[in-house]
Amino acid sequence: MDLEAARERLIVALDVPSHQQALDAAESLAGHVGMLKIGLELFVAEGPNVVREIRERHPTLGIFLDLKLHDIPNTMAGAIRSARSSGANLITVHAGSGVDHLRACVDAAEDELGVLAVTVLTSQDAKACKEAGHSRSTEELVAMRAICAREAGCKGVVSSAHEVSKVASVAPGLMLITPGIRPAGSATGDQRRVMTPSEAIAAGSSHLVIGRPIMRAANRSEAADAIVREIARAQEEHALR
Repeated sequence: MDLEAARERLIVALDVPSHQQALDAAESLAGHVGMLKIGLELFVAEGPNVVREIRERHPTLGIFLDLKLHDIPNTMAGAIRSARSSGANLITVHAGSGVDHLRACVDAAEDELGVLAVTVLTSQDAKACKEAGHSRSTEELVAMRAICAREAGCKGVVSSAHEVSKVASVAPGLMLITPGIRPAGSATGDQRRVMTPSEAIAAGSSHLVIGRPIMRAANRSEAADAIVREIARAQEEHALR
């Protein structure tokens, strides 16, 4: 099994509220995962310094800033320019505002930061999308936003594994990052459109985001290693088809 390639596909969400908890998690996961995701809870509490310190301590770990920026183009571009100096590799913006907003972010990121467009949150199902005023199906909405992301020059998109194959067909060449991943038997929590790691790899996801099943495990590195092995097996099985 190609464990190294599988490890690079695993992103762990650092859903913790403090600097020290983040550093402790990074210490336990370095060498076991490819990237760490820093979301709003931690970033609002600790700011960009936590990104810089993790990068200094663990330079081989990628950092994914999951801030889901959504504002006027000028404001989003300014935030992207500020994020460039943090040492992060990737940052998320919402795709719902269209190509001009996304292109402003890509231009501001230059070559230092990869912009990922969030299509539809994995906590939203068809009912939630309808309540938000969308008349199109979830799959149609994801596909439209993925096309905008590709046209704007984004590095990738964030979508449920349920829509990955559709995204790949309408917007080829993008990173396909999938949250809402739950190992078999894990609680789904507030996620609605979920898949197991094996199912997501088979569907075509390039990277998987997993938080609570690893972060709440008694031994985080062992939990991460088990998922890496599952990804590696899925890689082999998919390659043989």
